[in-house]
Parts: sequence; structure tokens; C-alpha cells
Amino acid sequence: MAPQRGVPCLVLLVSGKRKSGKDFVAEALRSRLGEDVCAVLRLSGPLKEQYAQEHGLDFQRLLDASAYKEAYRRDMIRWGEEKRQADPGFFCRKVVEGVSQPIWLVSDTRRLSDIQWFREAYGAMTQTVRVVASEQSRQQRGWEFTPGVDDAESECGLDNFGAFDWVLENHGDERRLEEQLENLVAFVQSRRPCRVPGAADVWSPTPAEGPADA
Repeated sequence: MAPQRGVPCLVLLVSGKRKSGKDFVAEALRSRLGEDVCAVLRLSGPLKEQYAQEHGLDFQRLLDASAYKEAYRRDMIRWGEEKRQADPGFFCRKVVEGVSQPIWLVSDTRRLSDIQWFREAYGAMTQTVRVVASEQSRQQRGWEFTPGVDDAESECGLDNFGAFDWVLENHGDERRLEEQLENLVAFVQSRRPCRVPGAADVWSPTPAEGPADA
């Protein structure tokens, strides 16, 4: 079950391969919508925090793109899978605790179970956003195939998901990406105001779907 406090009016579930630019897209959206309106949530945050606590590691160093994090990546994936198998919503519940902004942007949606949890909790408020980039573009950003990482569920869990509500192409054409971001921001801003009991006026989604190739 979803927490009762901090009910969102819109949840954007962002996914994409390593070095596809999903974190860049998430921050770009937040900067356009405003930090008082849009919260970026990272499922890897509570995962890394819990992993660090149980293994006596430096949580802050696991958050950045460092060799320290890479040294533990495979084991974190294994450990995270064990946690999810026991409780598929474990990290989802933790990441939404205490969030007050009306728009939630989950920047590292990786598995079907993640999408299922948010859809079951928040229904039509959820929109799936897929960031795609060519292998060449990803390689230019520093990606190289790593066995046990790039062929694991954390990278491949949504390969056969089907129709995402939004697909953002990030192959290196800045103008094209900007156009797509503008379309998505316009969709978010088009939501009508709503009243959440005990909270300020925020946005609420209408029963409209974003274009699959926006």
C-alpha cells in the first residue's frame, strides 16, 4: 500500500539504459517545472543506503559515479534482487516517504515490478517515460558493456515492456531533445488544478495519455 501522506497528482516513471541520459532528463524536467512542484526520486537511493548500512560502507560515495560505487555494483544488484524477491515494493515504499511536491519523477525505474507498484498505488496518475540512446551515443558518454551488469534485470527488466506513454530520443541532438522535453513539460502543465485534502492546491492528471513518440 502507498503511504497516506504526500499523495501526488502525477507520477512520471523514467527508465533507460546506462548512459542513456535518464538522470539528465530528470534534472532537466525538474528545472523546468520547479523544485517546489517536482521532486526527483531515485529508487537506488534507499537501496544504496540500506546496502551501505548492512555492509559497513560509505553511503555518500555509493551515490556518485565513482570507481568506489562500481566496485560494489554487481553485489548491490544481487543484494537488491534478493530484497525485491522477498518484498517487491520494499524500495518503492521507502523512496516516497515524506515527499510533499505534487509531481513525482522517479528517475531510475528499472523493473516491471516498479511500474506495477506505482500503478497499483497511484493508478491513472502514473505515466511511463522511456529515454533511449544509440549504443554509439552511450559509448561516447563512457558506457561499455559489463557482464553481470548490462545483461542483468536492472538493465534489461523493461526491454520488452511494450508501449511507454512517452519515448524521449537522446542520441546527441540537443535541439531534438529540447523539443521532446518541451512537449512533456507542456503535458504536465496542462493538468488541471486539484485539491488534496489537508494540502495546498496542486495538479491532478486528467484521463489523457501522452503520445508514445513524443
